[in-house]
This record gives sequence, C-alpha cells and structure tokens, in this order.
Amino acid sequence: MSVKTALRVIEIIETYAREKRALPLSELARLLDVPVSSCLALIRTLTGLGYLYETGRRQGYYPTGRLLAMAQRIARADPVLDRVYPSLVELRDATRETVVFAKLTQDGRVVYLDVLDSPHTIRYAPVAGEFKDVHANSLGKALMSLMDEPARDALLAATPLTRYNDRTLVTREAVLQDIDRSRQRGWFMNSGESIPDVGAIAWPVTLSGEHYAISVGGPIYRIEPCQEEYARILRAACTGLEQQS
Repeated sequence: MSVKTALRVIEIIETYAREKRALPLSELARLLDVPVSSCLALIRTLTGLGYLYETGRRQGYYPTGRLLAMAQRIARADPVLDRVYPSLVELRDATRETVVFAKLTQDGRVVYLDVLDSPHTIRYAPVAGEFKDVHANSLGKALMSLMDEPARDALLAATPLTRYNDRTLVTREAVLQDIDRSRQRGWFMNSGESIPDVGAIAWPVTLSGEHYAISVGGPIYRIEPCQEEYARILRAACTGLEQQS
C-alpha cells in the first residue's frame, strides 16, 4: 500500500505539470482514475504538509512553491550534476541545440538525468527523468560502447528491439555494427530512429568509474549538416570532464 501511495503522489505531481491549472477534487480523481475518497485523503495530506493549496472555495487545488523549492534544493546538491552542469551549459551555448546528460538504469534503459533546452523555437524538448530504449537512442548506443561484449549481448537479448519507424535498427547485428561504425567515426547517431525528424549525436564519458553519456539533439535538418563540428565539441567536453574527475 505504501508503494502504491507513493506512486499516486508522483502521479499527482505529473498531472499538475501536464495540466498547468488548478484542479477540483473530482476532476483530479478522474484524471488519476482513482476513487474520490482516495484522492481526497492524498490531497488533504499534501495540503497539510504545504505542498498544495486551495485556490478558492470549490475552485480546486494547485501546488505551492514548496515543491519547487524542495526540488531546487535537491538539484543543487546533486554530486554528479554539480560537476557536469557548467560543461553542459557551454555545450548547449556552443551548439545552440538541446543537450542531454544520461546513464543506463539497472534494467537496461537510458534515463535522462538532466536536459538543457535549445534556445530555438523549433527544438527537441525532452524532460529529465524520461526513459528511452538503448537501441534507438544515440545515448544508448554510446553507453553500450563502454560495455564488454558479454554484457552488451545480454542487454540486447533482454531488450525488445521495438521498431518505431523504417529507420529503427531492430536486430542485434545491425545495432552492433552501428556501434562499431560510430566508435570509429567519432560520434554515435540517432537519425530519426525513434522520433521522426529528430536527430542527435552522443559520446560517452566516465566519471569516478561510472559511465554516462552526453548528447546534442534537435531537428535533423539542423543536426546532420553539423555532425562533425558538434562531435568535435562534444568529445572535447567529455574529455575535459574526465580529466577533472
């Protein structure tokens, strides 16, 4: 029950992030697909702790600034992001494209640890905390390149190689060949393999013995003509971070 309750709290936060408005109890319960009574208990608890407030009688509830303040305090103390953030900013400013910092989860997915948005109006706009499949993601390929052969084979054998479109690599052999080619040329590429018209290049980085990867992503029409230039800047950033660790 405690795990289910924790999940509901996260779902409430994500619902407000998505809806961006005050929500009456009945509507929040509907969006969460839970009984009104269960939702009311959670709302009362979060309100009592100062994370939600009632915007007006019968107008609904909305998060207070306490949630943001807590998140900012946690983010400022992150031992890894504190080290890499200045380099991510420099990389974003140099390329003017979206920069993502990621690593592999224990179940073999890519998790985005931090995202710095491109200043362009048309841009790739993921969010921190997203999970991606390794075979159709530049970061996933970069991270797999650091694994020994048995570990990489085990990961691909346990991972459904979902076909997102005609560009997706859906066989073990195709993924491994792409990783080998990418290592030789100096960057790992996702050219619309998961999201049409979105491209990204990535490179791995090892910090204090842990493997991470950084990518530069955006519309394919902007990324592909600049692959070599962005790859050079990206590799330099990763090398600099490794030298600091």
